Amino acid sequence: MKKFAVFGGFLGAGKTTAMMALTRFYSDAFAPAAMISNDLGEGVDLADDRLARLSGCRAAQITGECICFRRDLLREKLDAFFSEGCELVVSDIPGFGVGALEHVYHGLMSECPEEYELAPFTVLTEPRNVEILREGGDMESILDAQLREADLIVLNKCDAVGAPRAEEDRAFLAARYPWAETIVLSALDGTGIDALARALREGKASLRRPDIDYDDEELQSEMDSLSEYYLQYHAAVCCFSFDGGAYLADIAGRVREDFRARGRAIPHLKLLAWGPGGDFGKFDLLGTDRPIERTRPFERPCTELAVILNASASCPADELDAIVSSAAEEISEKYRLEMTVYKKDCFGLGD
Repeated sequence: MKKFAVFGGFLGAGKTTAMMALTRFYSDAFAPAAMISNDLGEGVDLADDRLARLSGCRAAQITGECICFRRDLLREKLDAFFSEGCELVVSDIPGFGVGALEHVYHGLMSECPEEYELAPFTVLTEPRNVEILREGGDMESILDAQLREADLIVLNKCDAVGAPRAEEDRAFLAARYPWAETIVLSALDGTGIDALARALREGKASLRRPDIDYDDEELQSEMDSLSEYYLQYHAAVCCFSFDGGAYLADIAGRVREDFRARGRAIPHLKLLAWGPGGDFGKFDLLGTDRPIERTRPFERPCTELAVILNASASCPADELDAIVSSAAEEISEKYRLEMTVYKKDCFGLGD
């Protein structure tokens, strides 16, 4: 079996964590599985791909292009994994993924209908996004369009709200999108990962074409308002060690303060760093009104770190660049770290 699945969903829904949990579980329970991280930054090292590799997952990345429009690159990665004996490969989608059902799934069926078996088109969401769908708010049009494309809706982060609230949100999603199967998941503690693995292994893509106006003015305005930022650098100190977790948390905190002061939104900032001994830490900022998530703390004090920052924010690219770059530079100076930048890219999705 050569099965492929796309994981769509809004920023911060936990797509990478879910893909990592899925590939590990699937590989142990059924057959080898792998994941692909896809993003638009040109020539950058993605935090998601590096995190997956550091965590022991079979992983690859596609950068600089969306797989919607570079299916040749996608097929290269798929063929490589399948030739190594993988049974399932999952890939995320950059930006918001709206339209990926048409461009990726229908594109592959048009180009190579017998080559791959397409798993249910999967969209992840989380309780905060369900609140927006219930009550209205920024990015509602994008959230709705994403879920209307789904064959399989995965309500992630159920550990954050408890079983009764998670089931209430699942029922709401099932009623609003009745054609889609709905699953409750915690990628962090493993709740529902077996159900997700079975749904992908046993299910098939419907390949339906939902009635969505992709040129809708409100939808386009929301998508065009976002900018992307990528930074890769080395930070080192000569004569003492430092707390790598506190360092990443301070960068995230500075970014949060600056965005809050400007009245801007930052749906996701990913901070990943690792040292020469194999220790690594991962922190996430998922909005100005939410606490910093210490996804994986460091185990030991640090003397040097390779650092990757990836951010998506609702502001012009030059403003995003100024906020995050300044935060990294100022906090590095606070910790007396020498900072050497290797790669940086920042652009607006509507540019």
